[in-house]
Amino acid sequence: MPTRFTEQSQRFRPNSNEGQVLQKAREHFEATLIGVQGELAGSVAAMEHRRSDDALNYGEIFLRDNVPVMIYLMLEGRFAIVKQFLSVSLELQSTNVQTRGVFPTSFVEEEGELVADYGQRSIGRITSVDASLWWPILCWIYVKRSGDVDFGRSPEVQRGLQLLLDLVLHPSFEGTPVLFVPDCAFMIDRPMDVWGAPLEVEVLLFAALRSCVGLMELCQRHENSVLLAERLRLSRQWTHDLRQFLLKHYWVTSKTMQVLRRRPTEQYGENQHHNEFNVQPQVIPDWLQDWLENRGGYMIGNMRTGRPDFRFYSLGNSLASLFGLLTAPQQRALFRLVLHNRDHLMAQMPMRICHPPMEGVEWENKTGSDPKNWPWSYHNGGHWPSLLWFFGASILLHERLNPQADVLLMGQMKTLLDECYWSHLNQLPRQQWAEYFDGPTGTWVGQQSRTYQTWTIVGFLLMHHFLHVNPDDVLMLNLDESMGH
Repeated sequence: MPTRFTEQSQRFRPNSNEGQVLQKAREHFEATLIGVQGELAGSVAAMEHRRSDDALNYGEIFLRDNVPVMIYLMLEGRFAIVKQFLSVSLELQSTNVQTRGVFPTSFVEEEGELVADYGQRSIGRITSVDASLWWPILCWIYVKRSGDVDFGRSPEVQRGLQLLLDLVLHPSFEGTPVLFVPDCAFMIDRPMDVWGAPLEVEVLLFAALRSCVGLMELCQRHENSVLLAERLRLSRQWTHDLRQFLLKHYWVTSKTMQVLRRRPTEQYGENQHHNEFNVQPQVIPDWLQDWLENRGGYMIGNMRTGRPDFRFYSLGNSLASLFGLLTAPQQRALFRLVLHNRDHLMAQMPMRICHPPMEGVEWENKTGSDPKNWPWSYHNGGHWPSLLWFFGASILLHERLNPQADVLLMGQMKTLLDECYWSHLNQLPRQQWAEYFDGPTGTWVGQQSRTYQTWTIVGFLLMHHFLHVNPDDVLMLNLDESMGH
């Protein structure tokens, strides 16, 4: 573990150029928008990409990268672009036997034809799972924010939901409610030993199922269908079972770790459920003791038989809080953990994607000596400014839903967020809105980082909006909120 640097080195003060930076960021964002079928449909992954290089796909519209783009457009009331993005993605939902129900990782229009990637062109040829799970979440947020109930009820949307549900809610050899995926199947898109049931995918599955329920309920009010009622029942039950499973096996605190260390192993029989995954106490890393402190908590990266992944994944934990998978007290425990470990997670460039990084022989074996995932780089402990708005939104949403809870802690979190915002404002423009940053403090632009990365730019704009323009707008991300029709 790296030596902690002083807290004073993390303090960033307001910048008198804020207005200029924001205006330039908005201009950059507008330049990322491209059309499909004659209408704007989303943003390219990065402004600067070599269009002459056919192998480079940063000029395509990625579903994952366009999540913050669509949230920002909805805040601006530009619903037509969001609807076009959702419609084109739906049109490209796979109907092939192997990938039936999968949404494309990315798409682009070339010479009047839509070209989509379902993993056949990606490094490692892995199909993105998160792209498919984000679609119903964005669709539900869009329907609630815009009031476009007709789109949510449309046969095309309802059929797309059914195809997706058929894909994820099917019998398998796995007896738990999680969705099993290979390595590289989500934002961690290079080998990082995240195969199995990685936190980010499971949290997205939880949110996708809740969103599917909300969208299907729009139809239930207008049609008396036995099949629809059964889909709703199954989806609700799976959502409940998945949440219970994740809270039981992924959520850790200092107290739960002490219990885990003393659990019996080699248990057989249905009633022996104290250590279902046969986790040996020797696999619990030493760094957890200081990391958790006394009142901190977080969701571990993965639970596999005998091989839990105790690494902290920022996006998965942020989404678990934002989407209400964690209870309100657990969310505050997560906030305390981030505050306690701010030197690691925020450092000079908030925030680190994964902690701690793999090094030495472990890095060689588990990443295949991947030069892009060198320790403290890219997904192996690199710093991604695009992650901050997810975490920030989870704090601000919690504050609005629980206004009287631990006012002191929430004040500290707001201060932390504000400092992180100024950190971005002071650094990102001169570092050309880079994709990610390297090193234990995240001070160096990533060795293979793309500049003018769209989700770096729009993530900054979202953080500004939720912090300084209209904090109440964060309520649009509350999946519990019904349409009220």
